[in-house]
Amino acid sequence: MALEIYKKVFPKEHCWDKHKEIQPSLVILYFGGNDSQDSDFPNSSNVPLDEYVENMRKIALHIKGLSEKTHLIMLSAPAVNEELILKFYGDNRGRSNEVGRKYAEAGVKLGQELGVPVVNFFEALYEKPGVFWDGMHLTAEGSKILFEKIQKVIKEADWEPTLDWDKMPTEYADIGTDMHLEKLMKETTHIGTDMQLEKLMKDTEDKTIGITDSDSQEPKPHEIILDA
Repeated sequence: MALEIYKKVFPKEHCWDKHKEIQPSLVILYFGGNDSQDSDFPNSSNVPLDEYVENMRKIALHIKGLSEKTHLIMLSAPAVNEELILKFYGDNRGRSNEVGRKYAEAGVKLGQELGVPVVNFFEALYEKPGVFWDGMHLTAEGSKILFEKIQKVIKEADWEPTLDWDKMPTEYADIGTDMHLEKLMKETTHIGTDMQLEKLMKDTEDKTIGITDSDSQEPKPHEIILDA
């Protein structure tokens, strides 16, 4: 399915014209969980390993060519908790760590070949307690582990401009709730009724919708995740 739509999701022809700014700053490419399913399992979504690698290569190269400022992170195929899957579903859902590891290792090798940073999602989750709620899908703890792995890649990457929010320039730093609160206090000095005060606060709120403290004004990179 991804091979049928990825060029529509990321139209490369926009890269070199006046619309090139629509290209994402960061794409996280993640396939392998469903692809590594046992081919004998009913209605399996299995993709043979060699084909999986070539599919990932095509998509990764396309994304790398979108623009000079589009960066890519790849996630390997994940580990699973086989015991929990069996307990939750009554069968193994065609998933095993033996096969999943092969897809993960192939994904890591491909990323190294292409010069793309890869999060080894298999090793990050393997035999970790509390990371799956059904043996395959992440709990809050599992999501936290994934977030920290991706965050580490972003912080260590030598990208220009940086996508590390700690190092991004702050825009509209002089605009914040404190400034508007101070303005409101000055304007209410001579107001004597609750009704007038309520009206002024409502008017001020209408004018400052979308303006919050300066920390939340830092621009966040566009992020698109292709997930299996």
